Amino acid sequence: MTPHPRFSLWFFVLVLCLCGESSVSAASPAFGGIQPRGAQRGTEAVLTFQGGRLTDAQEVLAYYPGIAVKKLEVVNDAALKVTVAIAPDCRLGEHAFRVRTASGVSEVRTFWVGALPVVEEVEPNSEFDKPQPIPLNVTVHGVVQNEDQDYFVVECKKGQRLSVEVEGMRLGVAFFDPYVAILDSKRFELVTGDDSPTANQDGGCSVVVPADGKYIVQIRESAFGGNGACQYRLHIGNFPRPTAVVPAGGKPGEELEVTFLGDPAGPIKQKVKLPATADEHFRVHCTTPEGTHPNGFKFRVANLANVVESGANVSVATATAGVAPVAFNGVVAKPAEVDYFKFTAKKGETYDFNCYARRLGSPLDPILYIGNAAGATITGNDDSGGPDSYFRYTIPADGEYTLWVQDHLKKGGPDYFYRIEVSPVAPGVTTTIPRVDGNNPANQDRQTITVPKGGRYATLVVASRADFGGPLNIGIDKLPPGVTLTAEQMEAGQAVIPVVFDAKPDAAVGGYLATITATHTDPKAPLPSRTSFDPAFVINQPGQTVYARHVVDRTAIAVCDAAPYSIEVIEPKVPLVQNGSYNLRIVAKRAEGFKGAITVFPLWTPPGLGIQGSGVIPEGQTECLLPMNAAPGAAVRKWKTAVHAVADAGKGPVWTSSQLFTIDVTAPVVSLTMERPAVEQGANTQLFCKVTVPAPFEGKAKVTLIGLPAKTTTQVIEITKDTKEFAFPIAADKTSPAGQHNVFAQVVIERGGELITGNTGGTQLRIDVPLPPKVAVVPPVPNPMTPVVPKPPDPKMPEKRLTRLEKLRLEAEEREKAAAAGTTPPPKKEEPPKKP
Repeated sequence: MTPHPRFSLWFFVLVLCLCGESSVSAASPAFGGIQPRGAQRGTEAVLTFQGGRLTDAQEVLAYYPGIAVKKLEVVNDAALKVTVAIAPDCRLGEHAFRVRTASGVSEVRTFWVGALPVVEEVEPNSEFDKPQPIPLNVTVHGVVQNEDQDYFVVECKKGQRLSVEVEGMRLGVAFFDPYVAILDSKRFELVTGDDSPTANQDGGCSVVVPADGKYIVQIRESAFGGNGACQYRLHIGNFPRPTAVVPAGGKPGEELEVTFLGDPAGPIKQKVKLPATADEHFRVHCTTPEGTHPNGFKFRVANLANVVESGANVSVATATAGVAPVAFNGVVAKPAEVDYFKFTAKKGETYDFNCYARRLGSPLDPILYIGNAAGATITGNDDSGGPDSYFRYTIPADGEYTLWVQDHLKKGGPDYFYRIEVSPVAPGVTTTIPRVDGNNPANQDRQTITVPKGGRYATLVVASRADFGGPLNIGIDKLPPGVTLTAEQMEAGQAVIPVVFDAKPDAAVGGYLATITATHTDPKAPLPSRTSFDPAFVINQPGQTVYARHVVDRTAIAVCDAAPYSIEVIEPKVPLVQNGSYNLRIVAKRAEGFKGAITVFPLWTPPGLGIQGSGVIPEGQTECLLPMNAAPGAAVRKWKTAVHAVADAGKGPVWTSSQLFTIDVTAPVVSLTMERPAVEQGANTQLFCKVTVPAPFEGKAKVTLIGLPAKTTTQVIEITKDTKEFAFPIAADKTSPAGQHNVFAQVVIERGGELITGNTGGTQLRIDVPLPPKVAVVPPVPNPMTPVVPKPPDPKMPEKRLTRLEKLRLEAEEREKAAAAGTTPPPKKEEPPKKP
């Protein structure tokens, strides 16, 4: 099977864009997509995997059983020819793959498996009067160009079902919102389909044909858009197409009978076998002698007893009964209908109440309530489960309780199905590797683990706890031979942890899909955990709404060819003090002949700390520094983290990492308390400091005053562990800027050839403009006619010594008087500095 000629060029351009985006971040292969987009089960298909850096491809990693790779051929660096055998019982729907090369592992891309043989769309078929003839029960692989409409004609008999189902947006190639219709030969629309609850933007429709004859199937873009990337897989046949299933779940491993509703030919009963464990991608497909519904229904697999509504449960008095824990199933069959259930429970039991509707493909927008036995409301919820309802409730007393559900807008219909699960609270953990670009849900960079032979690779692991708050051990369910994992215990309340993988020089190149495990630190306490990645394929900018994604339950771990360099952090022998800083020294070892620049990044910055975002080891050199600091309130403790690095080795960037190293955050070795000094322009003063030494040190510490304004100077002071106080002499120039200036001290202590650097103290230096000189007062000329009365002698009083506050007030008064007189204040006579 070969790609359709009309979209092969568009797809190649799209792949180049995808590869260009990811090529800046990893030497691993870039995987843009698979052509054709699907094939029939029970057949062999030749697929083209398109991307970049594929020359050394070694293996295709498949997420699900049923598709076996028979042959892998390298066409060129941008394409692989992959021959696959699809088993007759292969699961219908979307299948996920990665490509493993000698240098790494690619992103996830998907391929679709159907039940019907595939035919290619053939132009011209864009006019109603000139449709493409096709047989019933085929899947058409085609493309919608701009303002294009594709028409197909089939022969049907009266009373025969004619169904149409399309995969368009879900193919993950482009933003393509398809519209389909079934018309008779007179161009009368019998039924149409645009969006659907079970397939989102992809739709479908079905009808029982009224007479023998030819019927036309139309497909177009809903707004008459389109381009060469708007591919589709259009299923056309007389297969069933129900729109609801009841019950909508069952117990693991059981066989149960379900009823499919909404098919134009009427309800269909069928027995289904459920998987032994819950599977997010498990679907039930309605199957009749005419065929199998292509889309199927998402189906809950949970260890809960099923109870199906009676149909008469429209009041408290007629509520359908069950015993918690339980799963209630039903349909809001008509507008304004309210369905009631009752259950018994015991005091103190806590349950999660989850209504599954939209999440399973139902049009119902549920509101769920719980009440007492008489139906008096206790609590309820609308959208805590997305568009579905969820709440948690602890039973206050033994007895009977009532549940009821209705549509938010009081709608209803034969396909408004739901499932209400009343389940005990259970702890659990979900693990993943965070996105490098958290703002782009389509970015999959570095969400795999590729360890170079004889080297290291580092990643972050996120563990999201549910109803559990204890410590965790992080691991991988199966490490490749020769690979070890190093990680600290993830503490209670911590959600992310750095992990470093080491591969021996003789480790074999290879890899597989793996689960990231999170286990309780107590081996006797079981804790369910799962791994989840949700790569997006079609997003709508700028709102980043995801229209096509595929959730997978494993990452990939592999050993790749040796990297041409390695890095190591020279672990500091001194602590990082609160409100302090130091430089991380990163040293590279280069393979012979490799001289390229190496860019280093901190893998993870612990809370309360700051690390420079990146650094560069220049071409031909072996070292660089990454400055880091600690906030004043940083936790006093030891942290483990790593530095990772990237360099272009000629065939694309190659990632490696350092070892896990320790950052020891401690309290300051020296603390200062500073007074608030003041000085006039052109004068001198002192800044007095009291010294506290929480951790005695050897030798001398150098103390530097930081933050002095221009033209203001001081000197570096040396202190010892026994120093109690000292003063910075400060000299202000006549042009030093007046005003308040924030200053603090930096204390540097040398220990074992390394420096402990911390900031401490903090005060304001005030620089004033000098007061204006006083104006001489001329005494009045005495009048000779005025008798002079001798002034009695005053006793000599001692001059009062002014306080600092009184001096400041006096200076302020003199300045105000000088300002009013428009004169310049005289220079202030500075008192001699006091000795500390």
